[in-house]
Amino acid sequence: MIVTKKRATTKPIRNALRDTAHSQTVISYFRTPQQEQTMDKKIILHIPHSSTNIPLSEGYLVDFITLEKEILKLTDWYTDDLFYSKDDEMIVAEFSRIFCDPERFTDDSQEVMAQYGMGVLYEKSDNGEEIRTVTPELKEKILKSYYWKHHHKFSQAVQNHLDFYGKAVIIDCHSYPSQPLKRDLDKNPKRPDFNIGTDSFHTTKELIDISVSFFEKAGYTLGIDWPYSGSIVPIEHYHKNKNVSTIMLEINRALYLNEPSNQKSENYNQVKQIVSEYIKAIKNSL
Repeated sequence: MIVTKKRATTKPIRNALRDTAHSQTVISYFRTPQQEQTMDKKIILHIPHSSTNIPLSEGYLVDFITLEKEILKLTDWYTDDLFYSKDDEMIVAEFSRIFCDPERFTDDSQEVMAQYGMGVLYEKSDNGEEIRTVTPELKEKILKSYYWKHHHKFSQAVQNHLDFYGKAVIIDCHSYPSQPLKRDLDKNPKRPDFNIGTDSFHTTKELIDISVSFFEKAGYTLGIDWPYSGSIVPIEHYHKNKNVSTIMLEINRALYLNEPSNQKSENYNQVKQIVSEYIKAIKNSL
């Protein structure tokens, strides 16, 4: 379970490696200071909402065309590519948030979006239409087979970083539509280009300051905990371990899509480069 996210419509809840040009003609069991520095700058990229996969049709009350429309609206399109870094560890959900949202609490009494039928297993669309009936048996089945497996991977990655590096740094990777969703609590239509989400315990002032400076220099507007707030942390470390740091980065989809479609715009590669440079800026601060 996660704690510091309130994604999508709330006041804002919410693995891989890059080669270097070193010769490989000699095998060495010792790392240079430069290699040590690179190793110490490995981070975790959590990407929960990029998939469009619906693994099970059980419980759904609407046809696939209706589901496709909801997927188009709610998917964080191409964030698995926009945030791609082969230098770092990527934890990517392999199922659509329409099927199971890994950034929702499993307990509806703790999940603010459950009141809209959009808890961990969405039963209603953004427009309020009933799209699925979830029985206790179906919920248990999906949580066991999908939700908890995803969180186990995420928690294990964080623990591995703590064991190996003594710290773990997470970037929670998202995008958002340029206009508020029906269920968004923040209805302000004037949304920034980028949005960082923070946690009072796990997000350092340095991470915030670096983000503000980076996007200001790059010429983009930035919202801090607006229009979405928070950033994911495994429950076992939540407000317990200062060695686990987290910050969320959200991208306004108008920057890289021809909304309301999911067609990439001519600015796509430019936005991808900006995200890559932001990741490097965060790593260089560690």
